[in-house]
Amino acid sequence: MTDDVTPSPPSSAPPESDLDKSIAALLALAAERPWSQVSLRDIAARAGVPLATVYARAGGKAALLARLSARYDLAALATAETPSDEVHDRLFDAVMARVEAMEPDRDALTALSRELPARTLAPHFPRTARAILEAAGVEATLPRLAAMVAVWARVVQVWRDDEGALNRTMAEIDRRLKQMRSRLGRLGAGF
Repeated sequence: MTDDVTPSPPSSAPPESDLDKSIAALLALAAERPWSQVSLRDIAARAGVPLATVYARAGGKAALLARLSARYDLAALATAETPSDEVHDRLFDAVMARVEAMEPDRDALTALSRELPARTLAPHFPRTARAILEAAGVEATLPRLAAMVAVWARVVQVWRDDEGALNRTMAEIDRRLKQMRSRLGRLGAGF
């Protein structure tokens, strides 16, 4: 008996591991030198991946940052599997999972946040805010999304300077989520 399985055509896309290596190289280089002195060629060389391969997966440093941010967002989305009756708790868990996902890369991310203009980092915030809201089972309406972006922006600022057990970060998450819920409630956009 033979298998009538037709082999898949070879993929022209580089394997995901090349992207992972490139992101790891970006983080290592960002911790070592100013962002303006890191090129895509440097990233490819550090990753041991051909420049053409890196370029095919991410056409620039900003695209690699977007991929990295999306990877962290997955940690927030994974909390959707944790049931809780309290919206606040679900939001807290999603935000905290996103923070904890970033924690191993703290040095590089802190260096990047201090060097990069807000216009480079800010475009990632709405996607993260949406992931957090969706993970918590909260519809991402425009007012809620805007409010969650503001919460996330502040949490990231506190996290950047919070070393140790993340106590300040957790307190900030709790405080900002309570403020967000109260303000949205006054607008009639609560949850």
